[in-house]
Amino acid sequence: MDAERIAGVDEVPTDGSLLFTVAEDGEEKEAFLVRLSDGTVVGWRNYCMHWTDVKLDTGDGAVRDGEVICRKHAATFEKDSGVCTHGPCEGAELDPVEVAVEDGDVYLADPDYEFVQTGVEDDDPADLSTSPGARLGF
Repeated sequence: MDAERIAGVDEVPTDGSLLFTVAEDGEEKEAFLVRLSDGTVVGWRNYCMHWTDVKLDTGDGAVRDGEVICRKHAATFEKDSGVCTHGPCEGAELDPVEVAVEDGDVYLADPDYEFVQTGVEDDDPADLSTSPGARLGF
Protein backbone atom coordinates (compact mmCIF):
# COMPACT_ATOMS: atom_id res chain seq x y z
CA MET A 1 0.00 0.00 0.00
CA ASP A 2 1.34 3.46 -0.95
CA ALA A 3 -0.52 5.23 1.87
CA GLU A 4 1.25 6.26 5.08
CA ARG A 5 0.63 4.33 8.31
CA ILE A 6 -1.13 6.29 11.05
CA ALA A 7 -1.49 3.63 13.75
CA GLY A 8 -2.47 0.07 14.47
CA VAL A 9 -6.19 -0.60 14.61
CA ASP A 10 -5.71 -1.74 18.22
CA GLU A 11 -4.33 1.73 19.07
CA VAL A 12 -7.66 3.36 18.13
CA PRO A 13 -9.84 3.24 21.26
CA THR A 14 -13.27 1.64 20.94
CA ASP A 15 -14.73 4.31 23.24
CA GLY A 16 -12.57 7.28 22.28
CA SER A 17 -10.55 8.72 19.43
CA LEU A 18 -6.95 8.95 18.28
CA LEU A 19 -5.58 12.34 17.30
CA PHE A 20 -3.21 12.73 14.36
CA THR A 21 -1.83 15.51 12.18
CA VAL A 22 -1.86 15.83 8.41
CA ALA A 23 -0.58 18.52 6.06
CA GLU A 24 -2.44 20.06 3.15
CA ASP A 25 -0.27 22.14 0.83
CA GLY A 26 2.30 22.43 3.64
CA GLU A 27 -0.23 23.61 6.25
CA GLU A 28 -0.66 21.26 9.22
CA LYS A 29 -4.18 20.30 10.25
CA GLU A 30 -5.48 17.99 12.94
CA ALA A 31 -7.70 14.97 12.42
CA PHE A 32 -8.81 12.03 14.51
CA LEU A 33 -9.70 8.38 14.08
CA VAL A 34 -12.65 6.56 15.64
CA ARG A 35 -13.33 2.84 15.66
CA LEU A 36 -16.88 1.72 15.01
CA SER A 37 -18.57 -1.22 16.70
CA ASP A 38 -17.90 -3.44 13.67
CA GLY A 39 -14.16 -2.67 13.82
CA THR A 40 -14.21 -0.22 10.92
CA VAL A 41 -12.02 2.86 11.42
CA VAL A 42 -13.02 6.28 10.08
CA GLY A 43 -11.22 9.63 10.08
CA TRP A 44 -12.55 13.15 10.62
CA ARG A 45 -11.01 16.63 10.63
CA ASN A 46 -10.64 17.88 14.19
CA TYR A 47 -13.05 20.78 14.44
CA CYS A 48 -16.69 21.47 15.18
CA MET A 49 -18.82 22.43 12.20
CA HIS A 50 -20.39 25.27 14.24
CA TRP A 51 -17.13 27.02 15.10
CA THR A 52 -14.18 25.66 13.17
CA ASP A 53 -11.67 27.00 15.71
CA VAL A 54 -13.08 24.63 18.36
CA LYS A 55 -11.25 21.29 18.51
CA LEU A 56 -13.28 18.15 19.10
CA ASP A 57 -10.29 16.11 20.30
CA THR A 58 -7.83 18.07 22.42
CA GLY A 59 -5.63 15.08 23.06
CA ASP A 60 -7.85 13.14 25.41
CA GLY A 61 -10.51 11.86 23.02
CA ALA A 62 -13.61 13.23 21.36
CA VAL A 63 -16.03 10.35 21.89
CA ARG A 64 -18.42 10.02 24.81
CA ASP A 65 -21.27 7.54 25.06
CA GLY A 66 -20.76 6.41 21.47
CA GLU A 67 -20.90 9.86 19.86
CA VAL A 68 -18.38 12.52 18.92
CA ILE A 69 -18.98 15.47 21.24
CA CYS A 70 -18.18 19.16 20.98
CA ARG A 71 -17.33 20.41 24.48
CA LYS A 72 -18.13 24.02 23.61
CA HIS A 73 -21.80 23.68 22.66
CA ALA A 74 -22.56 20.02 23.48
CA ALA A 75 -23.15 19.25 19.82
CA THR A 76 -23.17 15.52 19.08
CA PHE A 77 -22.04 13.82 15.88
CA GLU A 78 -22.54 10.24 14.71
CA LYS A 79 -19.22 8.38 14.73
CA ASP A 80 -19.88 6.60 11.42
CA SER A 81 -21.42 9.35 9.28
CA GLY A 82 -20.15 12.51 11.01
CA VAL A 83 -23.68 13.97 10.94
CA CYS A 84 -24.51 16.38 13.75
CA THR A 85 -27.58 15.02 15.52
CA HIS A 86 -27.89 17.70 18.22
CA GLY A 87 -26.64 21.24 18.72
CA PRO A 88 -26.23 24.50 16.82
CA CYS A 89 -24.86 22.77 13.70
CA GLU A 90 -27.54 20.04 13.57
CA GLY A 91 -27.59 18.40 10.14
CA ALA A 92 -24.03 19.49 9.25
CA GLU A 93 -21.40 16.81 8.66
CA LEU A 94 -17.82 16.56 9.89
CA ASP A 95 -15.19 16.78 7.16
CA PRO A 96 -13.88 13.29 6.42
CA VAL A 97 -10.27 12.21 6.12
CA GLU A 98 -10.06 9.05 4.05
CA VAL A 99 -8.31 6.16 5.77
CA ALA A 100 -7.89 2.49 4.95
CA VAL A 101 -7.26 -0.55 7.11
CA GLU A 102 -4.87 -3.24 5.92
CA ASP A 103 -3.33 -6.07 7.93
CA GLY A 104 -4.33 -4.52 11.26
CA ASP A 105 -2.96 -1.05 10.51
CA VAL A 106 -4.70 2.22 9.66
CA TYR A 107 -3.28 4.16 6.72
CA LEU A 108 -3.91 7.67 5.45
CA ALA A 109 -5.55 7.12 2.08
CA ASP A 110 -6.75 10.67 1.41
CA PRO A 111 -4.90 12.15 -1.58
CA ASP A 112 -5.46 15.69 -0.26
CA TYR A 113 -3.26 15.14 2.80
CA GLU A 114 0.21 14.02 3.82
CA PHE A 115 0.69 12.26 7.16
CA VAL A 116 2.71 14.23 9.75
CA GLN A 117 2.37 12.49 13.13
CA THR A 118 0.11 10.62 15.54
CA GLY A 119 -0.90 12.22 18.84
CA VAL A 120 -0.12 15.73 20.06
CA GLU A 121 3.26 17.41 20.04
CA ASP A 122 5.04 17.02 23.38
CA ASP A 123 5.75 20.76 23.59
CA ASP A 124 2.20 21.92 22.76
CA PRO A 125 0.34 22.22 26.08
CA ALA A 126 -2.61 23.93 24.37
CA ASP A 127 -3.56 20.64 22.77
CA LEU A 128 -3.87 18.99 26.17
CA SER A 129 -6.38 21.48 27.56
CA THR A 130 -10.04 21.83 26.73
CA SER A 131 -11.16 24.19 24.00
CA PRO A 132 -11.64 27.81 25.04
CA GLY A 133 -14.97 28.28 26.78
CA ALA A 134 -15.61 24.55 27.05
CA ARG A 135 -18.80 23.75 28.90
CA LEU A 136 -18.45 19.98 29.05
CA GLY A 137 -15.72 18.40 31.10
CA PHE A 138 -14.22 15.15 29.85
